[in-house]
Amino acid sequence: MVLIGVLALQGAFEEHESALKACSDSVSTVQIRTAAQIRSLKLDGIVLPGGESTAMGLVGQVTESIWEELKKFINVEKRPAWGTCAGMILLAEKVVGASAVIVGGQAIIGGLDVLVCRNYFGSQISSFELGIPPPPSSSSSSSKASPEAEDLYPGVFIRAPAILSVSSDITVLSAVDAVPCRQANTTLEELDARISRGEDVTMLGVKATDDDDNWMNDDKEGGGEKKRRKIEKNKGDKAEKGEALTLPGATGKGGGRRVVCAARKGNVLCTSFHPELTDDLRWHEYFLRDIVGAKL
Repeated sequence: MVLIGVLALQGAFEEHESALKACSDSVSTVQIRTAAQIRSLKLDGIVLPGGESTAMGLVGQVTESIWEELKKFINVEKRPAWGTCAGMILLAEKVVGASAVIVGGQAIIGGLDVLVCRNYFGSQISSFELGIPPPPSSSSSSSKASPEAEDLYPGVFIRAPAILSVSSDITVLSAVDAVPCRQANTTLEELDARISRGEDVTMLGVKATDDDDNWMNDDKEGGGEKKRRKIEKNKGDKAEKGEALTLPGATGKGGGRRVVCAARKGNVLCTSFHPELTDDLRWHEYFLRDIVGAKL
């Protein structure tokens, strides 16, 4: 029997439980609310659900050291973890975007060397569904993932974040061309301008000060494991031709950016969309099969 913990501080944890258990009779789930559960239960993996990342951070910091236990589980013990939407924000090493609740940023767990922009696609009213590539398939995949595995996956984006850049050891699983919303565009313009001037940049949860950390700067590259890849910025005319996704909340200035909406590094998977809100189980099966190592 495979036991998956689902962080249940806030968000769509019940929906994740239902989807995980629907993948196989050999999968069971448990709602995680305390550090003691993570220490005592023999979890095969953990899911950080979509919801409100700031609220999760606030609750997590005052809930019996659960944040430190999650960091140990994911980043020290290298146990399987999957963050969706808000969960992706929590797993990022660097985050940009407005946080009106916590001065200086929000609590993050880290584990993925990526830069995430909160609410990249817009507010709640700009939520949408978009066909995106399905997760990688394997010879051991269940019948539900084949032969339909090549069909586009119904990605549900609700006030979703996006990954702007990734380190060289991150595997990009899905990316889209999209124009940022007005709020995100303002944040990114200010970020680019400050970095180009060589200023310190305060991001949510971290402060990048040296050249090696200024990885939004096109003119700088680190070496070895620190080398980073910036997601290519599209030309404005490409967006005008309709090749970039433009949503109701998008800014009218400039063009789209190629942003990542699903990525993986070893034991950690993240998606900016909500697989738990569809009847398509392929991403849940991928997590169980390829990240956790379960036989479905």
